[in-house]
Amino acid sequence: NKNTDDIGVCTGTTLSSLWNFAEFEKGAIVDGPLFTDASLFPGTVVNAASSQVSIRFNIQGFNTTISTGYSSSIDALKYAIDFIRLGRVKAVLVGGVESLSLPNFIGFYNLGFFAGINGEEVSCPFDKRRNGIILSEGAAVVLIEDEEYARQRNANIYAEVNGVGNFFDAFRMGKYDPEASGLKNSIKEAIRSSGLGVDDIDYISASANSVPEQDRLETKVIKSVFGRYAYNIPVSAIKSMTGEPFSAAGLFQIAGAVGSMYNSFIPPTINFQERDKDCDLDYVANKSRIARIRNVLINNFGPGGSNAAFILSKWN
Repeated sequence: NKNTDDIGVCTGTTLSSLWNFAEFEKGAIVDGPLFTDASLFPGTVVNAASSQVSIRFNIQGFNTTISTGYSSSIDALKYAIDFIRLGRVKAVLVGGVESLSLPNFIGFYNLGFFAGINGEEVSCPFDKRRNGIILSEGAAVVLIEDEEYARQRNANIYAEVNGVGNFFDAFRMGKYDPEASGLKNSIKEAIRSSGLGVDDIDYISASANSVPEQDRLETKVIKSVFGRYAYNIPVSAIKSMTGEPFSAAGLFQIAGAVGSMYNSFIPPTINFQERDKDCDLDYVANKSRIARIRNVLINNFGPGGSNAAFILSKWN
């Protein structure tokens, strides 16, 4: 309860308020505006999650919600990092959250993004059988803080923020940029700002979600940025196990990357059975792999134009 004006909250989310919003609007239409359920109203706004965190923990620094679709939680992380580097706050709780509801399901279904519409209902990134996503939900939260502040409070430091890049490449509504230029530029900027070389990246946590074009484009970009070294870097997609958590994906991947560093293993891309000629990298197929991990590249992108890349390094 003390000195919380130098702590912030920043959450990445896009769809988490849709259920409340839909139920509130349905009540207004069916029963009339005088008989709507007032308890639903606070949850109808996209910043509800961030606000509830600040209320619960009496955090009085800035409170922000980033809603940029697939890259929301990495964009939220970038926002928090910038505030810390500017000296505005010492620490930020950064969250990625998404909840599953009927409106979300209908939206993705109408866009034709679901696995099972045109093939087997399975999440199999990079596999030739891939035909769409398995929609999921969840939340993850990390505390980003200034190194000096972390040392002062004897914090258990898990990892170091080493580089971030986020670029926009809008093409058409619900469509991918054929060259994935935004993802390519995001990865290049993350590497440049980290001071690392392409041969310093030990593992790539992919954004691949079993959408045919997405997985193909991510493979293409990795080969473009890393050149021949791309074939030496393990690449895996945790969405083969978690499904597509949309805005929460980046924080899921960060949590997984920290686990990889401290337990010396790379999580697998499960359900990988049939190789696609356009996806020809090392995808850590079906079984985790023991490995010494120091630097992880995390990718986030999707149709619509938002792209982000983040490099996380093990803390010495």
